[in-house]
This record gives sequence, structure tokens and C-alpha cells, in this order.
Amino acid sequence: MKKYYMMILAAALTISGCSDFLDRDPDDYIGGEMVYGDEKLASAAVANLYGRVYWGQNIDQDKLYIYLDEACLSSGSPDNTYGFSNEFMRIYEYSLLRDMNILLQGFRSKAGEPLGEALRTRLEGEIRFLRAWTYFNMARSLGGMPLIGDNVFEYTSGMDVSTLQFPRSSEAGIYDYVISECEDVARNFLGEEPSVNGARAVKWTALALKARAALYAGSIARYNARMATPLQTPQGSVGIPAEKDTYYYDIALKAAQEIIASHKYELYELNSDKRRNFYEATSVKSGNKEVIWTFDHIYPGSVTMFSANNFPTSHAEEESSTNITPILNLVEAFEYVDDRDGSLRLTDRDGRNVVYDNATDLFADKDPRLWGTVIYPGSELKDEPVVFQAGRVSPAGSGSWNYEVGGAGSTDPDGELITSVNGPFTTNDGQRNKSGFCIRKFIDEASKASTRQGSGMWFINFRYAEILLIAAEAAFELGEDTALGYINEVRDRAGIQQLKTLTPDDIARERRVELAFENHRYWDLKRWRRAHLLWNGSETNPDAVHYALFPYKINAPGDPDDGKWIFERKATHMTMYPRLFEMRNYYNFLSQEWLSNNPKLEKNPYQ
Repeated sequence: MKKYYMMILAAALTISGCSDFLDRDPDDYIGGEMVYGDEKLASAAVANLYGRVYWGQNIDQDKLYIYLDEACLSSGSPDNTYGFSNEFMRIYEYSLLRDMNILLQGFRSKAGEPLGEALRTRLEGEIRFLRAWTYFNMARSLGGMPLIGDNVFEYTSGMDVSTLQFPRSSEAGIYDYVISECEDVARNFLGEEPSVNGARAVKWTALALKARAALYAGSIARYNARMATPLQTPQGSVGIPAEKDTYYYDIALKAAQEIIASHKYELYELNSDKRRNFYEATSVKSGNKEVIWTFDHIYPGSVTMFSANNFPTSHAEEESSTNITPILNLVEAFEYVDDRDGSLRLTDRDGRNVVYDNATDLFADKDPRLWGTVIYPGSELKDEPVVFQAGRVSPAGSGSWNYEVGGAGSTDPDGELITSVNGPFTTNDGQRNKSGFCIRKFIDEASKASTRQGSGMWFINFRYAEILLIAAEAAFELGEDTALGYINEVRDRAGIQQLKTLTPDDIARERRVELAFENHRYWDLKRWRRAHLLWNGSETNPDAVHYALFPYKINAPGDPDDGKWIFERKATHMTMYPRLFEMRNYYNFLSQEWLSNNPKLEKNPYQ
């Protein structure tokens, strides 16, 4: 009898609705016996898994940034999002897990045959790492889900499908599994030498995931318990016992320390210019010892259109969509080198606009990482300044101004610029900047990168700076003095003052600026149980409202301030509503299809 594929367990699909998937023979689906006897085919099969795993908020999913407090939408229609959907960043990948297990089963059954033990062992380790990564992503979006281990289940016509229905694991159980798998593959399956461009998992990649997963579990255990109404379910699918917090923090710290002690990775410090050095830390591939694991668009033979979609219009080689643009909220999270308050100095004590000689003067003495992350007014890209000019102003007396605003690239009869092509704008002009900034991190400066040709820029999943910040946070939560040393190492590289004391807010801020646009902010606020406090839907809450910076050039011939600049803070035109994160958003809802097909699944809180 022919056997058919089934997305099992939690998926528990209805057979009739998946003919395309179910009608494929297992050998056809994964390459058959040839895969296990040919080095190139075996490596390609595993490489295919790297391309299929969930990458979340990344440069191929740039619009996911706009739901947070990192960027706003600058193209298309206004963003009318208010709250977060029950499916936002939800990951549910049992068909992928099954394919991983099929490959594992095949490699193990062919032990000692043509591939050789070393290659077979390495490929098994990579598959198990990617499987742990997949479970980790499911856990942080859904909580505990069914654990299938190494099992490959098959459906035959007429069998009792209830045997394929499994209950959810506890949330702690998923994290324990991820930690255990990472520990085993790090010790016994993966090599120690970093892979080319960090594209494939090695020992340290597994330990990095172990450290991150343990940090998440520890913070959920600690901060969930401190909520007025802790999030939990009767069967334990959601909620990690508070007494396990130090257990997980200790695991996270030791895993991070092992990576640090290995000296296989280090902070990127190849450019004496601190600003450019930070940009290169996440963009330059050659000689970069900071990067641990990436989705490298060269490796799978693909390209990304991130640069083409987000280049400043003025500098794009083709018409740029300026898809997403950083918001003022993020910019002000970067402190000054001599002042921890990063709020831009737009007005004086009397509420009058501060006048600046040059647009860049507003950002003087800012944390150098700001330049490496965001293109702000007057900062250069490819050695040319990027002009953001929302319009011109002239004095109207008593500290007020008359405003003159034109279309993109508009000039007066003398040829003097009124409004730059980069704006920012308060209109619905498509493909026009709405925030007063452009993103720099992950923008490719290479020729033709801002065209339909695309870019080979990578997206970083783990880098050494995160490992230091994991060590800092875990050590802090454990009450260890080493926390300051770890976080100050990151700040020293940035060229920012050392901290003498440490608080949870310090840790949150450091992660926000160092790891901006690297798929951390959303998950950090969830695990710390802060998301509902910052994104509370209130128009009076500066954390929930998206803000833009509007630069205006002073046009006042004969006046000493002629040609100088003022700046104004405005709510972004494209973000119509403040962000609202509700208690139900901490754990995504299980779809009704999943629940109907598997009655053993427990619903999530507020579902």
C-alpha cells in the first residue's frame, strides 16, 4: 500500500484538504536513496533546510519592522494598524520538522556507507541544530507545542488518526529540549572552526542558541511571575515556574562564557572610525570575526532586494521605494557620548526652536552606533551627504515661523532647494520618506545593489556582541559583578562611556541600540513582559506613537540665521494609530483548524 505524507501531531491535518502535499512519495520529496550516498546531494539537502527555516523579522521581511518602535512605512497607503494580530510572527512548522527527521533517519540508517562518518556526523548535527532553532521559534510565539523527537509518522488509509494526535509540551519542556539538543550537537557533532560567512552551524552556533534559549526561559520564568496576573494555562503549555529562573540564567551565562573563552569570535574593530566600524560590523563579510551565524544571500544563491527597496531616493541607482524608514523613537534611544539622555535637543527651555548651523550638528556627539544604524540628515552615504529637507522657514516674529513646502526636489526661481527628494513628507506620495531618516544597517553600498539586480547582503542571526549582552544580562539577573564588564566591552567598542552601575533598563536600552533591526526588540519586550506597557495604544504615550523628524532650512536673506536649520518632532504621517499590544499577544492563538483536527491541543491564554 502506498504511503502518504502527513503533517502530523499538532498539525493533524484533514486528509482531504492536502492532496498536493500528501500525494508525494517520501523518496521523491527528499531525493531518495541517492541523497544518502552522494556528498554533494547530501550537503544540498541540508542546505535546503537552511533556506526553509523561519528567519522572522529580517531584511526579506522588512515590513515587519513597522509594527514595532524601530521603523515606519514610507511607501504605499497609510498604515492603519492599531493592535497586533493573533498570527503576527507566528511560527508553526511540523511539515518542516518531519522532513528534518526523514533526513536524520536516512543518514543514520546509512552509517558507515559512502558519505563517511565525519560528514554524516556533521550533517546530522546541522539538522538537529536547525530542528532546535525551529522549536525555539515555535516556543517564543506559541509556548509549549508537541514534541515529536526523532519520530517520522506515516498515515495509511483507514488508520486511526487519533494515534497521530499529541498534547502540547510544557513551555519549559520546549526550552529544555532546545538546550539539550544544542548541548549534544555542540559536544558531539559539530566542528569548532567557524564556517564561511557563518552560513552553516558549528559548535559555537549551537552554544549561541543554547545561551539565547536559556536567557529567554529564565526571563519568562522571572518576569511572568511578577505580572499582576501571570500568563499560564491549566496544563502548563504556557508559563515557566518562577523557581527555575536562576537555573536557566546560569545555563545562559555558562554557554555565553564558553563562546567568549573560545576566542573564536571577537568584536569587529577593523576601522578606527567608530561610526563606520559599527556599520561594517554587520555588513562587511571579509575578515569579520564577529558574525557567528547568518542567512547569507550568497550562500543559497539568492539575493535580497532590501537595499533596492530602502536606499535614500537621492542616492538610489534606480527609483527607490524607500519602503521602511527608522523612526525618531529609535534614534533617541541612542545616547550622547557625554549624556545618557538621548533626546534630540530640538527646543530650548522656553520652547523655542534651537537653530543649528548645519543639519548634522543636531547629532554631534551622539553614540557612534547611530551613524552605523541610521542615515540621518546630512550624514553621508557612499561619501555623499544625504539631504533631508521638509521645506523652508522664515522668521515670523516671537519665535514663530512661516513655512514653505514644495514637492519632491522642488526649487525656487533662483534654483534654491525648497523640499528635497528625500523629504520627509506628510502626504501620501508613494515611495517618499515619511520619518526624516533612512536605514543604514544592512544597506549594501556596492555598485548596483540599489537596483533590480539585488544584493548579496547577509542577515545576522547571532554575533559576538549579542553573546556579550547575553552574558551581561544573565550575570546581572544572577547578581554577579561580571555583568558590567560584559556590557562595557560592547560600549567600549562603540566609543560610548562605560556604565558604573547596571539596571534592567540599561540592559534593555543597550540591546535596543546595539541589536536594532536584528530581530530582537519584539521578542525582548515579550520575554520581559514589557510589551503591553510600552505599546499601550495611548496617543499620549511617546513609546506607542511613531515619531518623525522634520528638518527645515531657514530662508532669511540678510538674517544671521539664513541657511541654518531648525527641526520639529511630528507623529509620522503613515502610522495612523499608536501601537497597542494586548495581553493576548504574548502568545499567538492556535488556529481553529489546528484545534479542530487535534482535540488534545490546549488553547493559549485569552484565546
